[in-house]
Amino acid sequence: MKKHMLTVSDIRKDDTVRQLIKHADSYLESIKFTKHGEVHASNVSWHAKDILLKLGFDNREAELAAISGYIHDVGNFINRQNHEITGATLAMKLLDKLGMDLKETLDIAQAIGNHDEKSGIPVSNITAAVIIADKCDVHRSRVRSKGTIHDDIHDRVNYAVKKASLKIFKKKKIIQLALEIDTAIAAVIDYFEIFLSRMVICKKAADFLGCKFELVINGNKLV
Repeated sequence: MKKHMLTVSDIRKDDTVRQLIKHADSYLESIKFTKHGEVHASNVSWHAKDILLKLGFDNREAELAAISGYIHDVGNFINRQNHEITGATLAMKLLDKLGMDLKETLDIAQAIGNHDEKSGIPVSNITAAVIIADKCDVHRSRVRSKGTIHDDIHDRVNYAVKKASLKIFKKKKIIQLALEIDTAIAAVIDYFEIFLSRMVICKKAADFLGCKFELVINGNKLV
């Protein structure tokens, strides 16, 4: 079979991919998890590519990061538990069917399999970019219902984030997540209670890319 230089545009057009993302988000909605649909997939895809491009990495590597970011959560359609491993397995079968080069398929599967903060390790530029893009996608728009924010600290913290900006400073070698949080909804300490492990893996991913990771909340640099 002839192998293809697939792009993220090709992946976005594929009906199987669209159905996987839709079913994954539907499953997470049933267990009252934040939104993981098309918008999240697109955000992670765009930021993963942007990180590598702005840091001066190879264009093709950045495109593979975009593909990885777009399909990183498809494993959720089966179960949230170990969704990164399931997603990596699904990605290998899907990308092989679409005719992608084996090495590129393996690079993408590896990135998907390592994006979760519980067990993920930034072992490549692609993996590192996807980790940062995914963990920094925090915003009130990801909360499904405002009615959950009083009982669910995860939803409350997400809903408190009025603005989130992921900034890349190539010369200073800094990757910065700047958040504007409404502290009347959630205290800054609540953010750390929920997202500390995510910030730790972001730091490791930034280190892999030769950068420092910074977290700025309401104008104050905390990490």
